[in-house]
Amino acid sequence: MITGELKSKIDGLWEIFWTGGLTNPLDVVEQMTYLMFIRDLDDVDNLRSKESAMLGIPYQSIFAKEVQIGERKIAGSQMKWSVFHDFPAPQLYSVLQEWVFPFIKGLHGDKESAYAKYMGDAIFKVPTPLMLEKIVTAMDEIYAQMAQLKKADTRGDVYEYLLSKLATAGVNGQFRTPRHIIRMMVDMMAPKADDVICDPACGTSGFLVASSEYLKENRKEEVFFNKQHKEHYMNHMFHGFDMDRTMLRIGAMNMMTHGVDNPFIEYRDSLSDQNPDREKYSLILANPPFKGSLDYDIVSTDLLKVAKTKKTELLFLVLFEKMLKIGGRCACIVPDGVLFGSSKAHKTIRKEIVEGQRLEAVISMPSGVFKPYAGVSTGILIFTKTGHGGTDNVWFYDMKADGYSLDDKRSPIEANDIPDIIQRFQNRDGEKDRKRTEQSFFVSKQEIADNDYDLSINKYKEIEYVPVEYPPTLEIMKKIMELDVESTKELNVLKKML
Repeated sequence: MITGELKSKIDGLWEIFWTGGLTNPLDVVEQMTYLMFIRDLDDVDNLRSKESAMLGIPYQSIFAKEVQIGERKIAGSQMKWSVFHDFPAPQLYSVLQEWVFPFIKGLHGDKESAYAKYMGDAIFKVPTPLMLEKIVTAMDEIYAQMAQLKKADTRGDVYEYLLSKLATAGVNGQFRTPRHIIRMMVDMMAPKADDVICDPACGTSGFLVASSEYLKENRKEEVFFNKQHKEHYMNHMFHGFDMDRTMLRIGAMNMMTHGVDNPFIEYRDSLSDQNPDREKYSLILANPPFKGSLDYDIVSTDLLKVAKTKKTELLFLVLFEKMLKIGGRCACIVPDGVLFGSSKAHKTIRKEIVEGQRLEAVISMPSGVFKPYAGVSTGILIFTKTGHGGTDNVWFYDMKADGYSLDDKRSPIEANDIPDIIQRFQNRDGEKDRKRTEQSFFVSKQEIADNDYDLSINKYKEIEYVPVEYPPTLEIMKKIMELDVESTKELNVLKKML
């Protein structure tokens, strides 16, 4: 999360856009993302050059060659943020508009790539040189601040904060999943070098980025020192779908900046017949939209065969099961209603996950996790597709704190269950003897079945009531009378002073 000082600087940057005539919030987010991407390209290129020198791996900078812009050939070094950011306003504007922006639009030679698809219609909308100079200066200050705070995902944090300013935030179920929740889910699932990962409602590609970062941190040698695994990582591992082209553009830039050259990010309605993917992925990570009802005629018929419902949160659960290979794993966020809803569709889908697949864990999250966008209570479902059942005992965890206050401010606090959740989940064999009064415990499949496949933690959690002993009534009354006498004395003293 970002600090108050950083929020103030971002507010100031937003104000520059606003007063300069860019009043559409999505335009502001988009233009800011382009400029962040341009800056990040420079930082990432420098980092990769240093890493290649240390590891002895050949690396050619994207700025090393001359770049063809129209009929001119321009030195690639002229496209670096560190070179042009101090130029006078007219020159800065000219360089960015005429050179750098066409350069980033054509950065990916493969016209079929996600980046090329969604950057093709990108437009540079900053209207004046003076406004651009102010924006660049403000962004340099923001990045300097972020460097001091040692925050890596500047773009993600900034975007999350900007999204809270959008009037449409939370409408249609569209809001960014908090970064630390994403990372918790990724750490629990522990992606492998040969995984094929998908987020069917990817937004800005937060889950895909976090998975790529996990692999870099934990499976570096396995991924990057194996030619086959590296090629898989760059071109075939990451898949994301969304119906918002702005989000797709941001997502493609996000992935590329994080070192994934060619992710498969596509404009697609995942719940419709537009999505033919079945039994394709080994890992699904998602926070699908909870936007209420859809028309039956736009939903794929094979999803409706499982449960005839218009609720997107239920349809996405069916979809995840369909898209996974046998042995594939899923970690997804669902609203609490999915866990205990009493409709036929709710029960059918829960039964399918428990009886037809292997349900492994249910994590209950507090309602403030998605503030300031939404106060909805949510949980995380983790299951493995088997096609023939396999649920034995289901692990439940009652998350009470995520490291941030549960109000609209979401200020950092000391209480944080996330490290404990990851540690306990990865060592579930040691959880078997825990009592129902503790924060985590196991529940047998049979007990879940006996309770109509209810997956709400409150159904199984036991509350330990500790008796409170009070003094005898006479003793309490005596104390009250003593206090009454004392206050009367004090009042008499005051009266004499008048």
